[in-house]
Amino acid sequence: MNTSGSPLWVPSATRAGCTNMAEFCARRGFGTYEELHAWSVAKPAEFWAAAWDDLGTIGDRGERIIEEADSFWKTRFFCDASLNVTENLLGSVASDQPALMSFCEDPSFYKEISGSELRLLVGQLQVAMRRAGVGAGDCVAAWLPHIIETVAVMLAAASIGAVFTSTSPDFGVDGVVDRFGQVKPKLLFVCDAYSYNGRTHDRLRLLDEVVAALPSVERTVVVPHLGEGGQVGSLKGAAEAVTLDEFVSDIEPTEPTFTRFGFDHPWYVLFSSGTTGRPKCIVHRSGGVLLKHLVEHQLHCDVRRGDRVFYYTTAGWMMWNWQVSSLASGATLVLYDGAPMFGDGNRLFDLADRAEITLFGTSAKFIEALGKSDLRPVETHDLTSLRTMTSTGSTLAPEGFRTVYERVKPDLHLASISGGTDLCGCLVAGDPTSPVYAGEIQRAALGLDVNVVDQLGNTLGAGVRGELVCRNAFPSIPLGFHDDSDDARYKAAYFQRIPGVWHQGDFAARTEHSGFIIHGRSDSTLNPGGVRIGTAEIYRQIDKVPEVVDSVVIGQSHEGDTRIACFVVLTEGSSLDEELANRIKTTVRTGATPRHVPAVIGQVSEIPRTRSGKIVELAVKAVVNGDEVTNTEALANPEALDEFRDHSAFESSAWISPQAQ
Repeated sequence: MNTSGSPLWVPSATRAGCTNMAEFCARRGFGTYEELHAWSVAKPAEFWAAAWDDLGTIGDRGERIIEEADSFWKTRFFCDASLNVTENLLGSVASDQPALMSFCEDPSFYKEISGSELRLLVGQLQVAMRRAGVGAGDCVAAWLPHIIETVAVMLAAASIGAVFTSTSPDFGVDGVVDRFGQVKPKLLFVCDAYSYNGRTHDRLRLLDEVVAALPSVERTVVVPHLGEGGQVGSLKGAAEAVTLDEFVSDIEPTEPTFTRFGFDHPWYVLFSSGTTGRPKCIVHRSGGVLLKHLVEHQLHCDVRRGDRVFYYTTAGWMMWNWQVSSLASGATLVLYDGAPMFGDGNRLFDLADRAEITLFGTSAKFIEALGKSDLRPVETHDLTSLRTMTSTGSTLAPEGFRTVYERVKPDLHLASISGGTDLCGCLVAGDPTSPVYAGEIQRAALGLDVNVVDQLGNTLGAGVRGELVCRNAFPSIPLGFHDDSDDARYKAAYFQRIPGVWHQGDFAARTEHSGFIIHGRSDSTLNPGGVRIGTAEIYRQIDKVPEVVDSVVIGQSHEGDTRIACFVVLTEGSSLDEELANRIKTTVRTGATPRHVPAVIGQVSEIPRTRSGKIVELAVKAVVNGDEVTNTEALANPEALDEFRDHSAFESSAWISPQAQ
């Protein structure tokens, strides 16, 4: 077991020297990441031009790299450039190799499509979309699983300059309409059904209601996935729907054509979680997201041509967009749709061996669940191909780092990364040339002047917690929010709380190793007695208690102040009694400080989360404090909120569970 001050992993000199990062450094005359990052911030035009040139961007770069503005968020990059993102994503895919490998919970299910086959499918869809009246600037929406067709639809839409948006099929009618209704899609793609944890869920029975609420939709296309043969429904009466085969029936497979657009032409609309209101529609520029992803994939994650990249995600999370962009680096995408620990818990590790995955992307929640299980893939699986494992979605505690190195693979670059839907990328990321320390994100992302500051914007020293910000412009800053003509909501979201910087809304600290620790969302930061406490610090301690399977920590308004309230999900057969409650408090007090100790502990059956697995502290806080949660469709399990209303723990003992009463 490593001590907290010792690295868990150090790349050998040979391994570090062979990385894309080291080669990029050497070409620019730098010997270390620190030197490279300092240059990327001090000379942004030189850095982003080098990224365009060295990382294989297809298009006309033009002469002007950066055009400054009074407000840095109005800064423009590559003002004269023209490119097509689909041309970039398909241009690096080997014709005779798998471009997409698709799996689901059923081990017998497997589909693949080669690079040449994918191009022909995209060409067919491109012709069909144009014939359906879709052009540049129109919106194409996908209510689809993480499957081959979803990727192909996005590529076809982007190839003609249409704006693509997607959400996962586990969203119900309200969730779909709340999102797509704002962006008014002309063309809607849906699946007949999807499966999760062994259960098949029919979507066709909801289709009439969805389409009726989306008057902008002129054509609906159903992608057969799991419901063929009438098992889960029928297309009859499904709001003028046609099947995918019918949509392209009289179009020969054909190579796509590419119209090049400006660097700022919109590519995606992504949606915020929306747990406190309607989701924000974040409009992302094509060139900016593509270039940011090329840097993150090839440099921060060392993705190489021929690699196989997997991310456990859905089409409703920005990590779907992130993964798909790795096509532009010549990688094969490994797609999986279903529950991550389906069956005996080894489904994803079985997949890693079968597909020879090189980059395995997952969430902190999955790694925490692995640590609480009996699984030891290091002993049961080969995993020879696996070089990189990334974790995001929430803070990965030090124990999670150790879980990976002890249970998955000891010689592995574990990159905890953090950014968000807002920038469709990372603010802080991995570095395959540097050591990995437990609990730490290794580096500020290249080209980004990331800092930790107080509420007035003053820089804080290592170990001092504050707000995570970025002090310079970067290419994937959003174009803005949809239907926000004066940018009022856009500015309020990122630029007003601390003027002059991008405010991420994360509570963080720098480390002595030039890394970062994320302590949770700053907008859910606890403030008992005026002392700011990040929820991640409490989670880390609670996770040490064997009986605790899951937990959520919030601040409850109480007697003119805020007190910390904690709710726990316990292992089967356990219940919250005084002994366990005191043990939880002692663990928190010993591992953190007395100020971190919850004043109230209650037991619940499950914790509400977003569909991408994030704990929704703000929604729980709203319920506990008697406020309204206006968009429960953003949650995977909205019914879980009911347990928190008037919980018995607030009325009597601070530890009695409802079951005990």
